[in-house]
This record gives sequence, C-alpha cells and structure tokens, in this order.
Amino acid sequence: MDNAKKSKTPMSTTTRLDKDEQGKSIDQKLYRSMIDSLLYLAASRLDILFSVCLCARFQACPKESHLHAVKRIFKYLVYTQSLGLWYPRNSTFDLHTYSDANFGGYKVDRKSTSGTCQFLGNMLISWFSKKQNSVALSTTEAEYIAAGSCCAQVMWMKQQLLDYGIIFEKVPIKCDNTSAICLGKNPVHHSRTKDIDIRYHFINDHIERNDVELVFVPTKDQIADIFTKPLDEQSFSRFRMELGLCEID
Repeated sequence: MDNAKKSKTPMSTTTRLDKDEQGKSIDQKLYRSMIDSLLYLAASRLDILFSVCLCARFQACPKESHLHAVKRIFKYLVYTQSLGLWYPRNSTFDLHTYSDANFGGYKVDRKSTSGTCQFLGNMLISWFSKKQNSVALSTTEAEYIAAGSCCAQVMWMKQQLLDYGIIFEKVPIKCDNTSAICLGKNPVHHSRTKDIDIRYHFINDHIERNDVELVFVPTKDQIADIFTKPLDEQSFSRFRMELGLCEID
C-alpha cells in the first residue's frame, strides 16, 4: 500500500455499488478478511463507517467492483494515517444530535440509509450508519425514520446521564427536512404506514414531554450526511473536522 495512489475520500461520489451479477467473482475469504479489518477500525475511524458498511453488504458474493471499492478505502487510510478523534478538555456539556437519511440510496433494494451522531458539547460520543428496514416512499418518510432512531438513542443517553445527576431537557435533534420536522410537531398529520405511525407517536410523545425537539439545520451544515452517502472532498473534509477527527501526532 505504500506505493498505492492515495485517495482523499474513502468513496467516490460517482460510486453506485450493486450486486454486479455479470462481474468477475473474487476470493470470498480474502474479501471478508478485508471487511473484518475495516469494521474493527471503523470503531474509531468513523469517517470510513458508511463506505465500509456499504461494502460489507456484498460479502456473500463479492465481485471485482466491490474489491476496487474496498481498496479505495485502504488507499484513503494510507493518506490519513495520523487522523484520530480529539476530545478537548474545555468543551461545553450540552447534549445535541444530528439526524439524516439518504432516500432510496441503496441501489439493490432502494432502501434508504439512516445516519445519526450525538455530541456532548464538542465531543462526539455516539454515531451510526444503517440501512433502514423498510422501503421509504418519500424523503420525508426516510428522514422521519432516521429521526425516530436518533430519538431512541437520545432517550437512552439521557437515562445513562441521569444516573450521574445530569438532566437534559429539549435535546435538539437537528434535521434538514422541514416536512419531517412538521410531522413530528403537528398532531394533525397522519402517516400511511404502521411503521411510520409508530415512530410518529414515539417522537411526538417525547416532544410533548420536552425530552427532545426537532430543529432545522441547513443541508450544508448537516454533519450526519457523512454517514449516509459518499461526499465530495470539500464537504467530506469539513464534516470530518466538525466530528472531531484531526491530525494527532
């Protein structure tokens, strides 16, 4: 890898991985070992989380196109060997979160990808990137499912912090979809599926209790975007820095 051409992002914005049934098959054992190593590293290198999780979906029958995508992740890691999470000593102690979704982004079954991250002040304490269980019929639906998952994580965190005597009210869940925010705030709205209906009542209940609140954030400032899809170099580098990943000597 020392002689490999380095990459500034783990995945190109033009990459659209699918099963590639006509592609050339590769050694499954080799592919799985590469994915296992990357999944282990993703525990602290959250900037590769989305790319690794996407490539991991093709372990059953990997093709050359999938291997090329994995190799790009390794090339990116070579380029960013000194990156690590930084937790500043003088950070504030307010709990706030970001929630986002890439509507129909997975080419195989058109399911959306949820991405969320939670901060205590400037310190990142939790994050995830996950394909949604059901096919969303709209961007609003996909964003609302992601917000529901984020709300559940926030409630768990609040309970843990309560054991230390720390109480938070109206924890902001920052979302870049105004329709999803209105759906959470307005009890007149009714969803068309049971899946969304459950999440609607769940979030709405916690909003009424002042546990959380849905807050609008412009797409250009939506940090959770890094967990839902490939980004261009400029956006990727900015979000990576805002998550707390920086050069550590």
